Amino acid sequence: MRKEIKRSVPADSEVILGILNDSKDTLNLLYKSYFPMVLQLVLNNNGNEDDAKDVFQESVIVLYNKVKLGNFELNSKLKTFLYSVCRRLWLKRLNAQSRTVRNIEDYSDFIPIEDDMERHEEKDKQFVMMEHALTQLGEPCKSIIEDYYLQNRSMQEISEKFGYTNADNAKTQKYKCLQRLKKLFFNHN
Repeated sequence: MRKEIKRSVPADSEVILGILNDSKDTLNLLYKSYFPMVLQLVLNNNGNEDDAKDVFQESVIVLYNKVKLGNFELNSKLKTFLYSVCRRLWLKRLNAQSRTVRNIEDYSDFIPIEDDMERHEEKDKQFVMMEHALTQLGEPCKSIIEDYYLQNRSMQEISEKFGYTNADNAKTQKYKCLQRLKKLFFNHN
């Protein structure tokens, strides 16, 4: 009988592969493994659990976006990367709220991420503009786009939901909706 040692923290490469493969289990494991350290950071520095959840969520989004863009190079442990992003986000939030920051407890391995944060903020602006364009899109296009890209529904499911004769017709409609969305998004800039 072969016994295996169960790890509580996933290997960094497993997390990267999990993100690339859209694994919800990987994201759940990230939360279980690394959220406690972020919670401790935020609680020790004038924050509460909701603040910690927000900051951790943002850091996971930064990681997710970098991995999905295909240009992510991990030059430290994943834990260090996430902690650094969270620390930077929390300091920024504290400064924005004009709270006094007393010696923020630091982690021994800190990596600067200012450039990443600027790109993240730019992406946030684009997401807000996309959300605005999506609200202007109207129905059924808004629902078709959301069903396909956010809910991961198949074209067959969308076809049945909206009463199209087949998945190809639904795909054609989705394409037309995307063209309208692009027009709204780029006219907004």
